[in-house]
Amino acid sequence: MARPSYLNSRILRLLLVVVAFAALTILTIWLWWRQSLPILEGHLDTGKIIQPAVIHRDDQGVVMIQSTDRNSSAFALGFLHAQERFFQMDLLRRSSAGELAELVGPAALRKDKKVRRHQFRKRAERNINAMPEAQRQLLEHYVRGVNFGLLELGTRPWEYLLLGQEPRPWNAADSLLTTFSMYLTLQSEEGKFERRDTAVAELLPQDLYTFYFPAGGSWDAPLIGKSEPAGPLPETPISSLLGKADPIVYQTMESDDKVYGSNNWAVGGALTEHGGAIIANDMHLGLSVPNIWFRAGWNIPNTDRHIRGVTLPGGPIIVAGSNGAIAWGFTNTGGDWGDLIPLELNQNGTQYLTPDGWRDLAIEQETIKVKGAPDELVVVEKTIWGPVIGTNHRGTPLVYRWVAHDMPGGNMNLLRMESVTTTSQALDLGPQIGIPHQNFVVGDRKGNIGWTIAGAIPRRVGFDGSRSVSWAEGKAYWDGYLSAEEQPRIDNPSSHRLWSANARTVNGDWLKTIGDHGYALGARQQQIRDSLLAGEQFDEQDLLDIQLDDRAIFLQRWQQHLSEFLQDREGYTEVYDQVRNWGGRASADSVGYRIVRNYRLQFMTLSTAPILTYMRKSQPRFSFGQLKRQFEYPIWTLAQEEPQHLLNPDFESWTALKLAALNQVLDQMSADGHPLKQQTWGQQNTASIQHPLARAFSAINWFTAMPRDQLSGDTHMPRFQSPTHGASERMVVSPGREDRGIFHMATGQSSHPLSSFFDSGHLNWVEGKPSPLMEGESHYQLTLQ
Repeated sequence: MARPSYLNSRILRLLLVVVAFAALTILTIWLWWRQSLPILEGHLDTGKIIQPAVIHRDDQGVVMIQSTDRNSSAFALGFLHAQERFFQMDLLRRSSAGELAELVGPAALRKDKKVRRHQFRKRAERNINAMPEAQRQLLEHYVRGVNFGLLELGTRPWEYLLLGQEPRPWNAADSLLTTFSMYLTLQSEEGKFERRDTAVAELLPQDLYTFYFPAGGSWDAPLIGKSEPAGPLPETPISSLLGKADPIVYQTMESDDKVYGSNNWAVGGALTEHGGAIIANDMHLGLSVPNIWFRAGWNIPNTDRHIRGVTLPGGPIIVAGSNGAIAWGFTNTGGDWGDLIPLELNQNGTQYLTPDGWRDLAIEQETIKVKGAPDELVVVEKTIWGPVIGTNHRGTPLVYRWVAHDMPGGNMNLLRMESVTTTSQALDLGPQIGIPHQNFVVGDRKGNIGWTIAGAIPRRVGFDGSRSVSWAEGKAYWDGYLSAEEQPRIDNPSSHRLWSANARTVNGDWLKTIGDHGYALGARQQQIRDSLLAGEQFDEQDLLDIQLDDRAIFLQRWQQHLSEFLQDREGYTEVYDQVRNWGGRASADSVGYRIVRNYRLQFMTLSTAPILTYMRKSQPRFSFGQLKRQFEYPIWTLAQEEPQHLLNPDFESWTALKLAALNQVLDQMSADGHPLKQQTWGQQNTASIQHPLARAFSAINWFTAMPRDQLSGDTHMPRFQSPTHGASERMVVSPGREDRGIFHMATGQSSHPLSSFFDSGHLNWVEGKPSPLMEGESHYQLTLQ
């Protein structure tokens, strides 16, 4: 009879052993994991810096560095970046160098092969060798700081354990590669817009092309010039593009303008109580863990000023912020900074025609290391103009002439913003800044404001860049870059206001100079402009209110259109009520907003499908891409005028097409089985902010992903927001008055889930609550000596 009791006792002891072993394993992992936390306090003897650098952190981990030597503070920033963000830095450099597969394996091989054509590592090394000595020295100190910070971690960053890899030391070229990584984010590495636009323009009947692909329209809100009028209805029937047996191809449009860009505006001193300018900037990028930016500041030696803002881990520079005398911010321009050149090849394809006759294609081989697989060789075909990047719709090889390839395209001249004290000086610097081209909006302490393009602008001769043309005869070419005097520029406009949001900013000759590589629809920019023009005096909170503006002004006419369409329509009473009472905002709790927004996109999908079908006859993988950003103009005309000859042949009437669009939206919304009243915009617009490795290791989401908050905001309004993209930061600042400044940032300062700074400030970003730009009281102090 004692046998069961004995067995139970053994089972109990075994369970206790298992639990103890599991607890010990968890404790061991936790203790190991803590070793890779950054050092926050104490003294470290570096043996590498000239003067001590004291690193202060506040309760959110916001950094202020104090040193009498600028190179030493650069060392300290490198130390911080390595301690808090090294894996992120590693991804940035590998992304632009085409070296991701070495770290993560064959899954990244395709991307690496595309990027290697540009040979950015070699270009970075070339550009660094040409840098001014002072910049090179500062960069070298930053690099030493990075490598020192990496070595001072108790163990390698946790991501490398998952990948079974060891981190590779940092070098100077890696820092410039982080700049090139932003080119790959903000511009196309193969001229996609020009490639698609040229194909559509050549293949479509002219009147259909003009109607469906306008350059702009009534939603534009440029700083100079007026909006363009809409074009007339085409005469060519849409059915003429299709054969009787052609099945219509549909490609769902999640958004017509999922743009990588930003909002940025300034008000001059005439509109502020204190007489200084105020700058607002929210840079829209992909949202991930950690944030792309790292908040930091440092004293500027031999002055009484400090510089504060956001840094890009990998470089020793404040990207956007304030130096106490001026403040500045950026938005992506949407301009045309590269040209596709069709090659004229000889019969065997080994030579190409130039103004000086036939030349051999230069052939170079690049070796891509692949984790867990053999090395891959990539053949790079090069010309005097740039690398061959593919073929056009007629099969002709194309060369890409891109500013990013030239020395003015990548440098560290943004460092000079530390010493600039006036708006005029900053605008003079604009053409010399080697970054992906940005709308550069600046304001100074005395109230001056200005706009220009940050980045080198090519001087095109013999063509305007809008089409791929041959350079073989020497009639079309780039003649260097524009000087500061030739660069488009606005100083102190009479309205005392400036604004930009990735849409067209100018027209006339300046527009020809900047070109068009897929501007955003102007609705977001127009809403910002109108809000600025509606006020007579502004403070920081007023500008934050504009940043958080989620009014659906752009969709008002679509809401009215859909309400009228649904009124008294049998079977749609509940839908009609939701649309009619939509609230007029992209509010997370609005059902009507979600219906109106998605109906418009589905109407766009169905009404433009014949164009897509036609283009795929010659290009099977064709997609509209950035070409759809101006679709609002033709589709609104179609919805209102219902021209029979432009109706998708799959539908017997425009009413049938509209009902199909609406029903498809409602079917998608009800797929989870919940009633319509629960299908809010927030249900669709739910944050999905994850670590880059979460796709391969989904289990890490439970300790690395941000909460799945339902988010207000959307595409065509200042509060740009989607589940994976949005304001990577929001900043409002008046130079010299940083204590009044406001700052939001998704996620937090640290990439380490055990750090108290991992998600610090994230809730303020979600809820839009004002939080300070200026660092708070020092909670931690670390001295590098």
